[in-house]
Amino acid sequence: MKNFLKIGILLNITASVAVMLFSCSNPDAVIQAMGSDDTLSGVIADSVVFYRSDSGIVNLELHTPRLVRMETDDDIMEFPLGFDVFMFDKGQKTTELHADYGKNYGKQRLIEAMGNVVVKNFGSNETMYSDKFFWYQDQKMIYTRSHVKIVTPDKQIEADSLVAKEDFSEYTMYSGSALLDVDEEE
Repeated sequence: MKNFLKIGILLNITASVAVMLFSCSNPDAVIQAMGSDDTLSGVIADSVVFYRSDSGIVNLELHTPRLVRMETDDDIMEFPLGFDVFMFDKGQKTTELHADYGKNYGKQRLIEAMGNVVVKNFGSNETMYSDKFFWYQDQKMIYTRSHVKIVTPDKQIEADSLVAKEDFSEYTMYSGSALLDVDEEE
């Protein structure tokens, strides 16, 4: 009986050691593969609020219900459920941008906004409406080849395309029309 017990214990120990030795397949390689660029191709985050500041003063605030970041050559961030951006100058809100969909091409410093695009400039009290536009951040310029409408307190201008400074201090519209408030003389 003692021999049978010794043989059973010895078999148990041998089986346990064999399982331990043969069940592990190079865990270092598995861990390295988990952190490689090939396996982490992107990130999805919900209810994102992003702040950009300079010397502790916020100059940009972005809100989006969903952010999808893709690790590509262009370093793309996509906003499939839309986004709102608020720009500030010395703590004062200067511009507000809304779109139903957007993409930020990080390396090109280009933002593409689509669907119910609304840009409000609080300094000039102007609002731009369009279906699509491109914002080239390095050039500080906005371009669109879609129908665009700019509304101010005293005029409404519509056109087929637009080139503008990002703060709307200057803009050129093409193939357009305008409604202006004119004081009539009696």
